[in-house]
Amino acid sequence: MKLTNLADEALLALATLGDRASDLVSPTVRLGVTGLARAGKTVFITALVHNLLHGGRLPLFRSYSTGRIADARLEPQPDDDVPRFDYEDHVRALVEQRIWPDSTRRISELRLTITYESASYFRHRFGPGRLNLDIVDYPGEWLLDLPLLGKDFATWSREALALAHGPGREAAAGPWLAALAATDPAAPESDVTARMLAAVFTDYLRACRADENALSTLPPGRFLMPGDLEGSPALTFCPLPGDIAAMPAGSLGRMMARRYEAYKSVVVKPFFREHFARLDRQIVLVDALHALNAGPEAVADLGTALGEILTCYRPGSGSWLSSLLTHRIDRILIGATKADHLHHADHDRLETILGHLLAPAIERASAAGARVEIAALASVRATREGVVMQHGERLPSIIGTPLAGERVDGETFDGKTEIAFFPGDLPDDPDSVLQRVGAASDGGRAAPAALRFVRFRPPALERTVEGMTLSLPHIRLDRALEFLIGDRLA
Repeated sequence: MKLTNLADEALLALATLGDRASDLVSPTVRLGVTGLARAGKTVFITALVHNLLHGGRLPLFRSYSTGRIADARLEPQPDDDVPRFDYEDHVRALVEQRIWPDSTRRISELRLTITYESASYFRHRFGPGRLNLDIVDYPGEWLLDLPLLGKDFATWSREALALAHGPGREAAAGPWLAALAATDPAAPESDVTARMLAAVFTDYLRACRADENALSTLPPGRFLMPGDLEGSPALTFCPLPGDIAAMPAGSLGRMMARRYEAYKSVVVKPFFREHFARLDRQIVLVDALHALNAGPEAVADLGTALGEILTCYRPGSGSWLSSLLTHRIDRILIGATKADHLHHADHDRLETILGHLLAPAIERASAAGARVEIAALASVRATREGVVMQHGERLPSIIGTPLAGERVDGETFDGKTEIAFFPGDLPDDPDSVLQRVGAASDGGRAAPAALRFVRFRPPALERTVEGMTLSLPHIRLDRALEFLIGDRLA
């Protein structure tokens, strides 16, 4: 997918040269952390930093577990025009208040500097090494905007209208489609009409993202996270039917097309050029359980959204010379979050389901030279495992404290009561998650019934005999670190 022109590439090359010059003095890895709504981006970054600063249990992160990492500390971030990731407030929310921190709603950055002893005898002779890990946190919804750079207004409108008429979206799209039916795109432009249509279109996107639908393909991303652009013309448009190019100047259709192009210029391109195109490594966090809970349409839509996201990256490893001019993302980790909501016996199945959904996109990235892995993980483990008896059968369960207001079998919880809970089992056949319950498949077998997932509070942290709070517990955070930066600490 072509997202840039020659002028963009020239600007990117200049920025990359500046980054490489800085690397000669202080080697740096820019790690992008993203994911769609409620995937756990904020929690991942907070847990990663907390474990490195506070002596976490990270056996699979080899440079750490073998004692070669001498120190890890936070330092001022390099980009003065990017908000700092509010690590300290997020730690207080998790550790002291036992609440999940607020979701990512804007781009932010944090620098963690790691001092280490190289495993190489030759490098070890030169003394300790230092690596700056610049963690860039941004909403995954913004990634879904990047494909818009390669589409004109008419193409985007056709695709958006086709989606709105597709499975799982009819009810949510109803009010917006009704408003479109009552509007003549060839009529004279009207800011009042544009604002009305943009508002009902945004309501449609918001309804798609609600728990009962859990749909993921929702560009333009800033319509749901407008920030200081709320109400601006660049966010006051929506897809329209008809031949926009044939409509007269001064028409509503031409006005909407103009604002769509402004959105790409004012919002999407700066994000791509100033942040996205400068990344070296990437983790994409995915709340697959939320989609599985909502049904096959949500699962299929998640696969579509993630496929779109993966096509936007510049994967691969180029030559030494080309790396001076272009950042390439040579490692991408797909993190299936909230693995603590499942028994460990289902973790492999969760990874298999994601791998099945993303197979074409992963194959493209791998062919370009990037390493892609999938890992079921929990950045902060909120549960432990146990066994429950049900109808005389011993079932593997998870034990934790549901969030206040969560309901299980008709009982509403107060946020203080701990329960043992059997969420069900993921299917062995990944195709079955795309089939409705009761649908005939595979010679008449029915697709699996819906699983049940409950949202739990963060855990109460254990303390040492000296009264020190231990690091945040996790599932496979060490595996994620080893994949993402282990080679840079060799």
